[in-house]
Amino acid sequence: MGRLIRHFAAPLLLHLEAGDPIVILGGLHIGCFELFGTNEVRSIRDLKGKTVAVPALDSSRYVFLASMVAYVGLDPRKDINFVTHPGPESIRLLSEGKIDAYLGFPPEPQEMRDKQIGHVVVNSTVDRPWSQYFCCMLTGNREFVRKHPVATKHVLRAILKAADVCGTAPEQAARLIVEQGFTPRYDYALQTMQEIPYNRWREYNPEDTVRFYALRLHEAGMITSSPQKIIAQGTNWRFFNELKKEMKG
Repeated sequence: MGRLIRHFAAPLLLHLEAGDPIVILGGLHIGCFELFGTNEVRSIRDLKGKTVAVPALDSSRYVFLASMVAYVGLDPRKDINFVTHPGPESIRLLSEGKIDAYLGFPPEPQEMRDKQIGHVVVNSTVDRPWSQYFCCMLTGNREFVRKHPVATKHVLRAILKAADVCGTAPEQAARLIVEQGFTPRYDYALQTMQEIPYNRWREYNPEDTVRFYALRLHEAGMITSSPQKIIAQGTNWRFFNELKKEMKG
């Protein structure tokens, strides 16, 4: 993994479990993922025995879905028929009723709602308990963070400033990601910027997020480490807590 990156919270715990030399430094924002389903899927429990598409079985979306189904008492390895397809194909298959559910990532949810493909079963930006925890978190190479604390804090500050801009100037942020070629649709980009509360990172506790997903992945049989062990060995909140105080919202 790179020196400092952002990544969905749950897969980071798999990397820590595998012994990767990383440390989780803080949270960036909540939200992102939305679960879409056919009329037969009205809740997460309705996924039992259903066919659900993900890009890959080692993808962030699979890990998030595994967390979701484990939370309601289902076994992602036995109760769900996971199939792998690229995003556009999954959206097409859902529109044709050939799969039962798909977990969309921006700008896919904006497109699917616009085209009325399926319906939203879970929106992680607003639906509890998912909306109570960080989605994307910030992580660094353990040795880099140890050797370069000043640089680490500078980079974290820059990323969190950018998050604030996304929250306070969504039009500017949307134009930038279109100009940079990340997505062709300004309207979908703007909708994403307006829906995800980027500038509320100060309100959430990254340690709560790690504890929550560690419990979910343990329930799903995907990790064996306790939340306490992961927090003690794989996190460092010093820079994030300092920046919370220094960067008053």
